[in-house]
Amino acid sequence: MSKVLVTGGAGFIGSHLIKQLLNKGKFVYCIDNLSTGHLSNIKNYIDNPNFEFINHDIVNPIPQIEVDYIYNLACPASPIHYQMDPIKTMKTSVLGIYNIIDLALLCNAKIIFSSTSEIYGNPLEHPQSESYWGNVNPIGPRSCYDEGKRCAETILSDFNKFQNVDVSIIRIFNTYGPNMMIGDGRVVSNFIVSALKNENLTVNGNGIQTRSFCYVDDTVNAILNITEKNNFGPFNIGNPNEICIKDLADIIIDLTKSSSKISFTDMPEDDPLKRKPDISKAKQILNWEPTINLHEGLKKTISFFSK
Repeated sequence: MSKVLVTGGAGFIGSHLIKQLLNKGKFVYCIDNLSTGHLSNIKNYIDNPNFEFINHDIVNPIPQIEVDYIYNLACPASPIHYQMDPIKTMKTSVLGIYNIIDLALLCNAKIIFSSTSEIYGNPLEHPQSESYWGNVNPIGPRSCYDEGKRCAETILSDFNKFQNVDVSIIRIFNTYGPNMMIGDGRVVSNFIVSALKNENLTVNGNGIQTRSFCYVDDTVNAILNITEKNNFGPFNIGNPNEICIKDLADIIIDLTKSSSKISFTDMPEDDPLKRKPDISKAKQILNWEPTINLHEGLKKTISFFSK
């Protein structure tokens, strides 16, 4: 039985990944400091003999456990959370990846690193391909997350080239689904919660900015696909079906049969105006593309929040 470590495993994507890994017969160590993750996300696994939870912050050296694969998803991903303590956010990405590499070297383990579409910043290329270097403000309010992930990619690239550390990098675009937090601060969860309460859905700017939303099961399938591939990447993982934020709000109001209205507020500083992945590389090498359309995924997510 192979052993794996999921850092940030009590978080949104991490908890879904753990479910699939356990279903595949893996022994799973879950490391999380519960700053944005929740034990409720992993409560169904606690009594599983093939699961062990370790309350730990990856900013500190990781306990010496024997693993074959390390999935690093440990970092606040919502602006409301990563901007709350930007210094800690950067430490999680940078110091955390050094600690993960130390464990990987000790165990000869492969690292699957969850980077982000945010490394493209407010893109001047559309759609964004992996060869695009990005347009990031290095001293803006989002930079602790954007630049932290960019720096972690650089560190992993150097260790891959010069220390032969086995690494694959995925750049995750906006993912949504069950296990998102009610106060997550991300647009899908914000809109659904407001709609269920029949409160106004607050749209930044005029709402014509775009995002591409990928249901969490599709994202997890991509992560699992890359595990057995000997390919550094990076790979864009997202749904290329682009939608403007105002249209997203209208769809959620319709699906929840809500009496909510849409209100508008100022755009946050450095908020990207466009976001759409070019996933041709993932299609070709990983044999992956999303299969769950937005309406189907939103219905599943609304059902989760309704409970």
